[in-house]
Amino acid sequence: MIFQDNIIKKYLENVYFIAGTPCGGKTTVSRALGKKYGIPVYDIDEHFEEHQKASDAEHQPAMNRNFKDADEFFGRSVEEYKAWLLQNTREQLDFVLLDLIRLSQNGKIICDCHLRLEQAAIFTDPSRVAFMLKKPENLVDEYCNRADHQGFNDFIHSATDFEKAKETCNATLLSLNEKFYQDVKASEYFWLERDNARSVEETVALVAKHFGFEVGTGDTDANGSGAGSKGVRENHADLRIERVVKDTFLAKEFLRFVENCSWTEVRDHIAGLIRNWEFTDWETMFAAIKDGKIVGMTSLLKTDYYPLPEIFLWVSCVFVEKEYRGMRISEKLIDAANEHAKAQGFEKTYIPTEFTGFYEKYGYSYVKDVVNYAGDTDRLYVKEF
Repeated sequence: MIFQDNIIKKYLENVYFIAGTPCGGKTTVSRALGKKYGIPVYDIDEHFEEHQKASDAEHQPAMNRNFKDADEFFGRSVEEYKAWLLQNTREQLDFVLLDLIRLSQNGKIICDCHLRLEQAAIFTDPSRVAFMLKKPENLVDEYCNRADHQGFNDFIHSATDFEKAKETCNATLLSLNEKFYQDVKASEYFWLERDNARSVEETVALVAKHFGFEVGTGDTDANGSGAGSKGVRENHADLRIERVVKDTFLAKEFLRFVENCSWTEVRDHIAGLIRNWEFTDWETMFAAIKDGKIVGMTSLLKTDYYPLPEIFLWVSCVFVEKEYRGMRISEKLIDAANEHAKAQGFEKTYIPTEFTGFYEKYGYSYVKDVVNYAGDTDRLYVKEF
């Protein structure tokens, strides 16, 4: 039976893939991330023997190839060794996908795996993949020094000529990962280069933010560097303001919130902006999250519903659901937008409104009356930083 790619992708929506090069840190990050957020971790290497027992030599020849000793295993040419590794991984992938579909139906799961770029494009979205990278040179010593790799360490040291076996293994891993390493860096996917100056906790925070598990230490672009505003303002323990980033779990939840919010006059327009992601440069939206759900929003835009191209930036779409009003959530949303504007080098923002005496308490001053595209008159306010 052959399943179409879109079906597999749909059934893997709760799976977050952490892949990358050997010694890039994917296992360490996967386990730390799972522990911090209480999410199960599925390590494909730990399931290999189980999958091998369910396989057969006809359908999974690479998984069932036997080697009499380390001399035979490492005595292959680099190309033979590389081809076997790729085929072995591809054969196990069928077992892995079925496991992940089954295990992720009731919630999120983190998969520590060997996912290539072309496979990532087929099985999931960029928002659910993180690549952990290390330049693939001289990897054997570091790999063997890990406590969870002592089996491999003993095996390679059992070769008659250990140095030759090590040389073959290093050359194979380099050949297998060198182009992959460069391609990931040039791709649209999120990646982090292993950096011993960055703690595991800091690395986990960056990956968690990309996945939409938690936002709070600065926006992160595709290569893992910090950019933009802090993105989080706390009112009390269970309220946070998060910047909405494209192709994240939060972006999907935010669209669902907008589509069902009580602000009927503008929700279709805002939903269209989010659905088509009609934001450029520093334009963005923010979500207020309380009691585990989105309860409000605002945006920072170049233009608003006014024929005034000379006026910008606009803090717009300030909205909080009725039952959560009176908690100063609007103030926190506006503060987050202004912090982002300042981080981008701007010195003021504008807010249009029909109300008097509302935005003044947030530091805004009346400028003049303005006429919107519908012909209605509103009051324009400005705040300078």
